[in-house]
Amino acid sequence: MNLDIALLLVREGIAGGAIYALLALGTVLVFNITRIALVSYGDLIAYSALTLASIQSNKLPGTVWLVLILAGLALLLEGIDLYRRKRLRASWRSLFRYGVLPSAPVVVALLLPSYDVPMAFQIVLTIALILPLGPLLYRVVFQPMRNASVLTLLMAAAVVHFPMAGLALLFFGAEGYKTKEYISGNINLGVIDISAESIVVVTALVFISVALYGFFERTLWGKALRATAVNAIGARIVGIRVASAGTTAFLIAAGLAAVTGVLIGPSLTVYSDTGFLIGLKGFVGAAIGGIASYPLALFGALLVGIMDSFASFYSSALKDIAVFALLIPIVLFRGFWIRSEVEEEEDL
Repeated sequence: MNLDIALLLVREGIAGGAIYALLALGTVLVFNITRIALVSYGDLIAYSALTLASIQSNKLPGTVWLVLILAGLALLLEGIDLYRRKRLRASWRSLFRYGVLPSAPVVVALLLPSYDVPMAFQIVLTIALILPLGPLLYRVVFQPMRNASVLTLLMAAAVVHFPMAGLALLFFGAEGYKTKEYISGNINLGVIDISAESIVVVTALVFISVALYGFFERTLWGKALRATAVNAIGARIVGIRVASAGTTAFLIAAGLAAVTGVLIGPSLTVYSDTGFLIGLKGFVGAAIGGIASYPLALFGALLVGIMDSFASFYSSALKDIAVFALLIPIVLFRGFWIRSEVEEEEDL
């Protein structure tokens, strides 16, 4: 391998790592606030890419049916919960939150006579259809078991993949899809050319990272979410609604997934079950930072992308093994680190 090839692989690795970094940010965000290691997070990305592909094919995206199914289940659970607590007078809030809001983009999608509209509108409609999936998934699957152990929540998150992928197969079929290019062209930086698409992906990552930093550091709402992550009981005592914090975390994560799906759509053929593998690679990036640190998660995701690129060059069949092998030293190091902390506490 010469220097030119190495630079090309690094370029591709950074572009792929930026995608994994968006996933890692969403994974860390959800885990910090809800203790849920959302390993099925990639399914939302697959839904985003498939939804945009359906719209560009002038077809009604199957995502509308998933939103309606989850909204119906969420309203049913809310009704049962309010009846048990004898608070049926507050049912209008649940109806608005889990019925009206999620259904708004569905109604738009159903009433449009044609999806032959500008690409910007297609992307906005895609993001609007994916956004409700996060809060609805949290309400239907995770909120009823929010006091369960981390291991139980992890198992539930893994199980969620199977109905999500199965419904995606039913709604979109077994065929893979690519979306249309949202930008084309290359920019020459001396020794290498960088595609405009890669620059958009990296720019989106930087913008979202800065926006998340500003949200959590500068806004009262963001600080409330951080307080919930540190001490849920204490946050509840001072008036912060833990369930709302979980809903907000899943809403932001769904937004990140929607944007990620739009970004990868032109460069990757997406099938109904593609999201799980992509999500796992983002999870590996987040795991490098202990699923707790945003900067380390970004570093880990970029490392995963670069390793993925080099492994593909040497052996595409073994590239996934090389990426997931990153978890082995992480587990060993963290096990050693935790054991050292326990020994220090015992000495004290």
